[in-house]
Amino acid sequence: MTAPAPAPAGLRVMTLADLDAVLRLELELFGEEAWSRPMLEGELAQVPGSRHYLVAEQEGQVVGYAGLLAAGSQADVVTIAVTGRHQGQGTGAALLAALLAEARRRGCTEVFLEVRVDNLRAQQLYRTRGFEQVGIRRGYYQPSGADALVMRRALDEPTGLAGDAAGDAGDSAGNAAGATERGAR
Repeated sequence: MTAPAPAPAGLRVMTLADLDAVLRLELELFGEEAWSRPMLEGELAQVPGSRHYLVAEQEGQVVGYAGLLAAGSQADVVTIAVTGRHQGQGTGAALLAALLAEARRRGCTEVFLEVRVDNLRAQQLYRTRGFEQVGIRRGYYQPSGADALVMRRALDEPTGLAGDAAGDAGDSAGNAAGATERGAR
């Protein structure tokens, strides 16, 4: 008999009260490339002006988070991360969908992101959501020196995927893998 699928994670706006949980996930997922408390506090200080940060919660625990920088007609996914045991359950897809919806709400017409060249799972998530590779940043991730693919999606170009017609907002139960990604800071 198969165990029931876990309930999808719920999304909400990140607050300073979430920083301890987010910092634990940062260390778990990114090790020496993890963001520090001052970096995260600095990002949250720019909400709602140019930033939008979310956390994904399941059973009262933060299992993922994501951030968007929006300026003018362009937006950047600055981070998406989902803890390992919650990947593959649609949480990364739901976070990305919410960031794309926020970029649209802010009037952005294109969204960029960086993804490690060795993070095939995250690349697949982005490609299935309409992102295309537009370049490579050599040595982008520090201190590892790993390269990043630069990806772009125009927000006025539908991907034809279910959920996209609804502005990417309804994909919390999507079947794409969760992401563990680090974008531009």
